[in-house]
Amino acid sequence: MNDRQRKYFGTDGVRDLANSGNMTSEFALKLGRAFIKFNHGKKIVIGCDTRLSGRMLEGALYSGMSSEGADVYLAGVIPTPGVSYAIKALNADGGAVISASHNPAEYNGIKFLGPDGCKLSDDEELAIEDLLNDDNNNASGNVGKIYDAPELVEQYAKHIASLLNPDAVVNNVAFDCACGASAKSVPVLITNTNFHKANTAIISQAYDGLNINKDCGVMHMENLTSYVKEHNMALGFAFDGDADRVLISDKHGRIIDGDIILWVIGRWLAKRGTPGSDKVVITVMSNMALETHLANEGIKALRCPVGDRYVLETMRESGAALGGEQSGHIIATEFTSTGDGLCTAMLFLNAIHDLGEDTGTLIDRFGRYPQRLTNLTLKKSRDLVNMQAIEEIVNEYTSKVINGRIFIRTSGTEPLLRILVEAPEKALVEELSDTLALRLEEFC
Repeated sequence: MNDRQRKYFGTDGVRDLANSGNMTSEFALKLGRAFIKFNHGKKIVIGCDTRLSGRMLEGALYSGMSSEGADVYLAGVIPTPGVSYAIKALNADGGAVISASHNPAEYNGIKFLGPDGCKLSDDEELAIEDLLNDDNNNASGNVGKIYDAPELVEQYAKHIASLLNPDAVVNNVAFDCACGASAKSVPVLITNTNFHKANTAIISQAYDGLNINKDCGVMHMENLTSYVKEHNMALGFAFDGDADRVLISDKHGRIIDGDIILWVIGRWLAKRGTPGSDKVVITVMSNMALETHLANEGIKALRCPVGDRYVLETMRESGAALGGEQSGHIIATEFTSTGDGLCTAMLFLNAIHDLGEDTGTLIDRFGRYPQRLTNLTLKKSRDLVNMQAIEEIVNEYTSKVINGRIFIRTSGTEPLLRILVEAPEKALVEELSDTLALRLEEFC
């Protein structure tokens, strides 16, 4: 891996306030050109979420790509994994997603996928940045064609529907679309499964370009959990803005996070005898209870940095069939090439059916360690944060955490310093979290 820092790309593509900074039409056009110069692709798929700025950036991005001779297929509003699916279905050379994922509507972003439908590596993004800053980053003279391809949304949703065991459909299920990219896919999914015969509800589906993730979806689980309790639903699935994540509400309105989802699907894959199911890739943010539960099933947990790109890289290196994040990014390589909220929801339903799981007691049986994540706002660039000094302070407190841990990192998608404290005693977690937040504030 190249040791150089990326200037524009973060954990999940380039992201900024829309129409400013690194998310202007001018920048998107240059980025589109640079991607084609790097990729040499002749067929590219572009999808976006529901943000008002999406179509503006889409026009600039495909203009840059077509000015380099690439033919571009516009899928419109579609989940990030839908673009991944479309790349493979069309035998395309790559793709791009215009989305800021879980961020509010005023943000937007651009992330690229390779011909395998997977997100690019750090080195590949560095190569694009080199071309972006190249004074010779001008149009080649060739002009590609632009195709409207809204049918890709239905094709993707029908593919996801085909993954669900008809007998695994649960009655009384709610889907929270976060007023985002899943809004068009979920209805197709329901129509093409036995969910159309069940009592199924779709909430936060209508979008106006400004309400994506607003008081709904994975960022505001109370929207789904309150609905589940009020309407006596058995389960609820909530997605984020680009639907590459999912979190679940049990019938009590409690949140089943990515750790518990990995525990369930991991056991299911092992029962099926899936190659590579003897190991699961988790991130540094996952609860220590997950390692214990997997170990009890003879499954080894492998930790990696935060970001589903790093999850996938570690899965490839280790041969693991499953990986994911506590936040709900889940990758099962037999079924998908990137985090896919809709796919994960279907696999979870298959798993609880085949394992005979009682979803109402999953959280109780998981018994997570008390864990607290504190976010401090960065007033300076991530590159200027003195992480060495921060780590020295953290080391002062690490000895106080028996059978637990303290983990500090800067966010790759937001100007935040994240402080994770985990220990068997809740009081200790709260005390250390408050103390570290006060001491580290000066470094932000």
